[in-house]
Parts: sequence; C-alpha cells; structure tokens
Amino acid sequence: MRFVFLHGSGCTGDVFAAQLAAFQNALAPTLPGHADGREGPDTVAAFADAVDAELREREIAEVVVCGNSLGGAIALELALRNVAAVRAVVLIGSGVRLRVAPAIFERLESDFPAAARELAAMFFARPSPELVDASVATMLRVGQTQTTRDFRACDAFDASERIADLRVPLLALTGDRDVLTPPKFAQWFADRVPGAQARILADAGHFAMIERPEETNAALRAFEERLLPR
Repeated sequence: MRFVFLHGSGCTGDVFAAQLAAFQNALAPTLPGHADGREGPDTVAAFADAVDAELREREIAEVVVCGNSLGGAIALELALRNVAAVRAVVLIGSGVRLRVAPAIFERLESDFPAAARELAAMFFARPSPELVDASVATMLRVGQTQTTRDFRACDAFDASERIADLRVPLLALTGDRDVLTPPKFAQWFADRVPGAQARILADAGHFAMIERPEETNAALRAFEERLLPR
C-alpha cells in the first residue's frame, strides 16, 4: 500500500514534502496545467481522469489516495468511481462540496497577485511571512488562468448525492482553525458515512500537512495501520 498525495488549487505536489519524506514510495504528482505551462483541466472529473490514467500508466496498485482541498475532491471522485487501485481515501481540508465565494473569483480575475496573497494568508492558522510568500510564489507560477480554473472546479464539485456509493475507508482531517473548510466539513463524513473517521488537528489551518506535519503524518500512519491485514 502506498500513498498518492494530490494538491489543491494553485499549488503543486511540493506542499506534501513532509509526507513524501515520511512515507516510503509515496507519490505527490503535480496536476496537469500546474507546471508545464499548458492549459489544465477545469473540472474535478477531468482531473480524476488524469490521475487515474497516470496510475494505470505507472501500473500502480493498492493506493491510499490523499488530497488537500481540490485534491481531496479528486481523491473522493476516484474512490466513488471504484477505481481498482484505490483502497482508501484521505481528505485534508476538503469536503463533499467545495463552494467558493463569488468575491474570491472577482479578486482572482481583477487583481491576481493580491488575491494570491490574500488566499495564502487564509491557508494557515499562523500565516508567517515565509509560509505566505512560498504559497504566493507557487500560485504565481501556476498562473491566474489555471488557479482560477482550479477554484471553479471546486465550486462546481458536489458529491453529496453519490456518497452512499463509497466502498472504501475514509479519513477526513481538518485543522481546527481552517477558515476555508472548517471542522464541520470533516465531521460531515463521520456523521453520514458508515465507518468514516474525522480527525480535527489542533492549531492548524487549511494546509495542516505543512503546519502540523508530525500530527498529520501520525494520523495517516494510524489510518494506514488500520487498513493492513491482521
């Protein structure tokens, strides 16, 4: 069993550096359109198609697909499709629906650099200049067009009517100070999906995997151990 980590809007696989260091054979691909200058997908379904194709091309089997924000929606989509390789799903700062405030789109389209900085500050419970600057730099590299497409993909995503079709274990992690996907987003799964777990990480924001890597990794490892045959 290996982890495949999927990043969120305006990001790259680099956000999972602490997880790649902790879990053997883990992967954190940068999604299409986020590093190569090409136009990437604009729907969660299309992103899921791309990830599924990569898993098949690499002949990767038995994965725990773990996504942050948009990446969580992609992970959930893959699980709901019953992709053979997906044995479990982990959401970090994500949800069954990911509506985006219209004001965010207005800001992204009118003043992208300012929007990137405002969003980056919202990613963290304690937004230090170093963390914010790194996130802004990544969003600027990904670019206005793809970052906006990412957020539109989130806004259109709603798997609430299909969640009963989920057939694999699910863990939902949320920082207790996540302002984009608050703890109720994780608790939703624990309340409605048989066997699903919710974990709320203390003093963490939307990017808990960066702010609280040890706690995040411990939760992932405990979940992985639960999946292993006894």
